[in-house]
Amino acid sequence: MPIGPCIQGWRLERKLSIEFLSDAAGIPPSLLEQIEADQADPTACTIEALACALRVPPSWLFDSPKYFEYLFTDQDEREEPDGTQLDPVTERILSGSRTDRSLYVLLTTLMQSGDPKLLRAAEMSLRSLVKQSRQATVPWQQRPSGHFEPPSD
Repeated sequence: MPIGPCIQGWRLERKLSIEFLSDAAGIPPSLLEQIEADQADPTACTIEALACALRVPPSWLFDSPKYFEYLFTDQDEREEPDGTQLDPVTERILSGSRTDRSLYVLLTTLMQSGDPKLLRAAEMSLRSLVKQSRQATVPWQQRPSGHFEPPSD
């Protein structure tokens, strides 16, 4: 999905006018109209300014706000998607969030704070956890050197 309609979705979700959002982001209303109509590609600075004005992380502007609502609502309160297909990354996040939303809420909060030291610490911790999870899924890597045991598929 192009970014223009996603930005428009976020603006409409927040019930903001084009004039209000463009003023809050410091861009001309005509540029915002062109971006939302997918007639102009926003620069990285413009995306950051719009995200700041909408009070969401810049990466959220690349997807519809409807899908992020799923992260913050209980499963029985959720409405079914309107027939549009979720992208694979969002689908994975949403499926993981059904188990425990707190991780996703904490990561989002951390990302919104924007403190470089905290973001770097979180990144290093997550990389370490990913590395550990990969090692834990391959049992023969834990064996002493010279010992080989193929997977039992």
